[in-house]
Amino acid sequence: MQRPFKPSAVLAEEGEDEATNLTANPTIGDIISERLSRRILLSGALATAAMAVTASPRELIAAESSNPATPNFNFPELAAGADERHHVAEGYDADILIRWGDKVLKDAPDFTPGVPDPEAQQRQFGYNNDFLGYLPLDGSSEHGLLVANHEYTDPELMFTGVEVGAGKQANWDQISRQQVDAEMMAHGGSVIEVKREGGKWTVLPDSKYARRITAETDMRISGPAAGRPKLKTSADPSGTRVKGMLNNCAGAMTPWGTWLTCEENFNNYFWGKGEINKATDAAALKRYGIPSENYFWAKFHERFDIIKEPNEANRFGWVVEIDPMDPESTPVKRTALGRFKHEGAGNIVNRDGRFVVYQGDDQRFDYVYRFVTKNTVDLANPKANKDILDEGTLYVARFDADGSGAWLPLEHGTAPLDAANGFNDQGDVVVHARMAADLLGATKMDRPEDIEANPKTGKVYVMLTNNTKRTVAETDAANPRAKNAFGHILEITPDSGDHAAPTFRWEILVRCGDPAKGDVGATFNPRTTKDGWFGTPDNCVVDSLGRLWIATDGNSLDKTGRTDGIWAMETSGETRATSKLFFRVPVGAEMCGPMFTPDAETLFVAVQHPGEGDSDSPSTFENPTTRWPDFKPDMPPRPSIVAITRRGGGKIGV
Repeated sequence: MQRPFKPSAVLAEEGEDEATNLTANPTIGDIISERLSRRILLSGALATAAMAVTASPRELIAAESSNPATPNFNFPELAAGADERHHVAEGYDADILIRWGDKVLKDAPDFTPGVPDPEAQQRQFGYNNDFLGYLPLDGSSEHGLLVANHEYTDPELMFTGVEVGAGKQANWDQISRQQVDAEMMAHGGSVIEVKREGGKWTVLPDSKYARRITAETDMRISGPAAGRPKLKTSADPSGTRVKGMLNNCAGAMTPWGTWLTCEENFNNYFWGKGEINKATDAAALKRYGIPSENYFWAKFHERFDIIKEPNEANRFGWVVEIDPMDPESTPVKRTALGRFKHEGAGNIVNRDGRFVVYQGDDQRFDYVYRFVTKNTVDLANPKANKDILDEGTLYVARFDADGSGAWLPLEHGTAPLDAANGFNDQGDVVVHARMAADLLGATKMDRPEDIEANPKTGKVYVMLTNNTKRTVAETDAANPRAKNAFGHILEITPDSGDHAAPTFRWEILVRCGDPAKGDVGATFNPRTTKDGWFGTPDNCVVDSLGRLWIATDGNSLDKTGRTDGIWAMETSGETRATSKLFFRVPVGAEMCGPMFTPDAETLFVAVQHPGEGDSDSPSTFENPTTRWPDFKPDMPPRPSIVAITRRGGGKIGV
């Protein structure tokens, strides 16, 4: 991000996800430690207890034998490594579908590299594609709409002459209006129509569905925070309309055909020049890491200056619902789902018909959330679900040391969420969801990112990316490692199979990292090869066969000897916690957005920020680490969507 002009990998360690949760709430590491101690007492053997607390694959095989097994993955494993190109398992094709700057709207001009052009960018495919969603047209797995989030921008790779490097900070006086506005147009999302013909996917150039959503697109605010004082600004005294969405990371599709796109590191866009204590709600701003001053948009757009517009930041950090079928529809920020750094909105229709959304707050020591609608989903009448996400109950998770857990409701009027603690209504609760969760004693996690529910088994998978700031004293049952550089994956089992139940059981599916290094403490199944292990799980997807696929963010040549990629992860039977490498990205890139077509014959993936460097070896437009995917001397690296198919056809990995 433009933060100030530091590569995203550096920023992730230096402050983008810097902990702002200073409460004494138990951490997931505390809980895992307590759970370990209890099991030691029960078993009398440290080794057995250690295996149990980390959900060793060997110990869990017996418990899993009664669960419905998912099909095993069948593909030749890809060798791990790092170079300037992308790679996929033998027998598969991985074709570039669309790149940053390619046409989305039919009147879009051709891409002109190096020059900021906001007028062109608002019609072209945006930067740093993240979440991908596929919506079939007429039930087809070979013709549909593909939606893509555009999370953030790397100006040093987008434009010529941008300074970057260790100890260097671009002078904000040199930032042009053209650059800022082009970056704003490169944010948001895209809707494209795609079709598979002759085994290959293409973008239909004149689609009536094509759409670009940007940081300036008009949006509606709904739910309990709409119209409340904390949402009102000089430009919007009603508190019900807002311009654009920011830092949209992961997301989800709903069964009624809409796109849920999630605002994550929105704090980066707000400027305060160190005057936070003069601002309204200073404590709340600090809890959300505002101002971060990593973008310079406030130079030209005063709404991003918290001193001039103290409530503007409250209008970001939401789940946004969009109808891809109607390019004229107004996106809606659904405030009932809470305000925090949303990574995703994994969802499932509960057995009682209510809709359940699982969410992670992607910051060190922050929380896992769940939202349960008040009303039931009408699958026969999609339009009947138009505002179903405006009413329901938001919960935050507490993970207990005995492997149980509880969902704590964030409901106004129930102590301590009352006026005495600054919550005057439910609008205050959702605007300051982090602070409400603090008071309830939620468990502090290791950067909870994507969360997905498996409709075949009912289990829920939580990606915990890393937390190198956790100390030994802060470890617990659900976050067991201090200085957790490689992350882990939790598996939640709702009690009685009810996703709206107040309690659940949990286990650690795998602790990530190189299992050959004893000090790392990784717990992959012994069947996992030297290419099959990974670090820093980020996004995930469950295919139509009920199999879990993991996308990573943070692997690199210096950290793990491999780039990020897609790993297939077994979740049941004797192969539980075995993973296999299927696809890997070029150097500097992050793996995002895995999404299957319903027939499991195509996997769309998003390659984000290819060519990005680090603080010791920064990349620029003139000197990137790769020029993927064009490999032309006058072309910069370009974030792109890749369509993966099996040669000769057929389901992937079967």
